[in-house]
Amino acid sequence: MSASATPEPPIKEVENLKLENGSGDSEKPTPPTTPTPLQSTLEEQFKLFAKFGDPKSDGRQITLSNSDKWMKQAKVIDGKKITTTDTGIYFKKLKSLKVGIVDYKKFLEDLAKNKKIEASEIKSKLANCGPPGHHGLGKVHNTSTVDRLTDTTKYTGTHKQRFDDSGKGKGISGRKDVLDDSGYVSGYQNKDTFDKKE
Repeated sequence: MSASATPEPPIKEVENLKLENGSGDSEKPTPPTTPTPLQSTLEEQFKLFAKFGDPKSDGRQITLSNSDKWMKQAKVIDGKKITTTDTGIYFKKLKSLKVGIVDYKKFLEDLAKNKKIEASEIKSKLANCGPPGHHGLGKVHNTSTVDRLTDTTKYTGTHKQRFDDSGKGKGISGRKDVLDDSGYVSGYQNKDTFDKKE
């Protein structure tokens, strides 16, 4: 090629180029199909609650206990209309200790049908309940009982030896007997006074 020649633009290749979500002929590209926000949120929540409390879980299958925790947090289980007994009965119909998202949706449909509740209502509550956690537990109140039980001055026996005079724990020295190699018998009051002259 000479330095004065300009390269020809690839017009023919561009005309036959197709887009990922449609053909190159259409002027309006079709948007990619995405699941509804309810489904994606329900699936994300499913994964979070499937992993909750189980470090070995990958989030693809959920147990009955985690499902019950999720339903209690979402206020699906209210103790009147739907109880943990109900969830146990319909979950065990799946004949598995852990179920995936597809079977879990079947479980929700079956539960809703038999309890005469809309399945979409249950799914929306489950999708919008927030991440797993310990919700609904208030602040622990420091009562007189707690004060009485944690007052180290009232401890007796070996428990008394675990704390110093101010009530602070001694740590390992308060829990284990440290061997005294000084040569004196235990309980001797005048330790290290032999060489001292008055």
